[in-house]
Amino acid sequence: MRRNRRVKLIATLGPASSPPEMMERLFLAGVDVFRINMSHSSHELARQLMFDVRSVSRKYGCPIGVLADLQGPKFRLGTFAGERVDVPEGSVFHFDRNESAGSSSRVFLPHPQIFDGVEPGHTLLLDDGKIRMRVVEARDDRISAEVLVGGKLASRKGISLPDTLLRISPLTEKDHADLGCALELGADWIALSFVQRGDDVEEARKLITNGAAIMVKIEKPSAIDDLDAIIAAADGFMVARGDLGVELPVERVPGLQKRITQAARAAGKPVVVATQMLESMITAPVPTRAEVSDVATAVFDGADAVMLSAESAVGEYPVEAIQMMDRIAIQVENDPSYATLVHATAILPQPTSHDAIAAAAHAIADTVKLAAIVCFTATGSTALRVARERPGLPVIGLTPVHATAQRLALVWGIHSILTSDPDKLSDMVRKACRLAFENGFVRPGEGILITAGVPLGSPGTTNMIRIAYVDENGDAVGGG
Repeated sequence: MRRNRRVKLIATLGPASSPPEMMERLFLAGVDVFRINMSHSSHELARQLMFDVRSVSRKYGCPIGVLADLQGPKFRLGTFAGERVDVPEGSVFHFDRNESAGSSSRVFLPHPQIFDGVEPGHTLLLDDGKIRMRVVEARDDRISAEVLVGGKLASRKGISLPDTLLRISPLTEKDHADLGCALELGADWIALSFVQRGDDVEEARKLITNGAAIMVKIEKPSAIDDLDAIIAAADGFMVARGDLGVELPVERVPGLQKRITQAARAAGKPVVVATQMLESMITAPVPTRAEVSDVATAVFDGADAVMLSAESAVGEYPVEAIQMMDRIAIQVENDPSYATLVHATAILPQPTSHDAIAAAAHAIADTVKLAAIVCFTATGSTALRVARERPGLPVIGLTPVHATAQRLALVWGIHSILTSDPDKLSDMVRKACRLAFENGFVRPGEGILITAGVPLGSPGTTNMIRIAYVDENGDAVGGG
């Protein structure tokens, strides 16, 4: 199931996209990875969704990735008498530990971690940032804040603290249960919410071990402050623009999107751009011109994947939204300026022999005008290193490991094929040529570059490059 683009498409499953026949239509329209939002999925539903995704994968003989997105901690206010109050600008509002119904001047806050961490001068955002306050006094039992932007406030609305580093794990009791379910079902990627620092990723790693790859959702200002440590600790990243735009001024989000994308690419780790990409297509069959430009920008920046949330989960036009993303990506990648823009920021190879080999593979393939790069990879590391270079030709990942093929479904430019490990070098060359030919990546007379680790089947080694040409039967001829 060859795609005609390099950037990957992720669709969130929900009522509009969960029926098996709709899931299949979405895959045929262009979905490479399905996201299961554990905030809205019971374990029984997650099990059924996973079964249906794997069924589509088996039917078409194509690896499909599954991203299980954990909810993370949620902070909410208590209740108000009458359920809704008016909080006037310029007034002082209090948060306390009194569980009685709140008023226009106070409310119960059932989160001791906030009382422990907040300090005078910190900003409080209520109801997705619609109401903004500044802390003027912080005690063990009460927080007093000046209302900077007032409005109507209802019971159980959320509260965010962009300036406050909370001493809290990103994994709640619910997350632990959901994580166990996702790992049992074989999710390929686990998305972590509410990550504040690199240590949060290490904590999750101890639970996940090698069961799945870890994708950090960058959605907190504190995560931006510790971005280098988070980049080093995680396997992939999601630019969660919705939450970033609540906790930070919205005008900062585009610049942060580029910064996170560049940092992830430099580290050779996949990055996903998410939230409100085609928001108007929740209710309309076509997007706005601004939304099309937004998706195009992510593709021009070299993001590994772009993601739909409500558009595919609850929207009226999920298939049309995926088809639109697919068309935008193809158009951008065929634009004359694409190669210049995607390589506008120099991504230097990491100082290892494996990364030097991957960079050399890109340079050789471009110089000799080869048709494709073929990577033999058990863990995915060889394919990731090659994809990091953003080569201007197809990259085929050959692997005997189902989990590796499914994880690579999210990575820029990688076309994964499941195949057994070759027994020897001559078998490796024959297999690479045959599969590249059968999948339409190379024509008779064209050449491919093969990179792998020797001894064959040794995980984590990328130390060999071969060039081979293909005859009219797809067999290997010549090369070196």
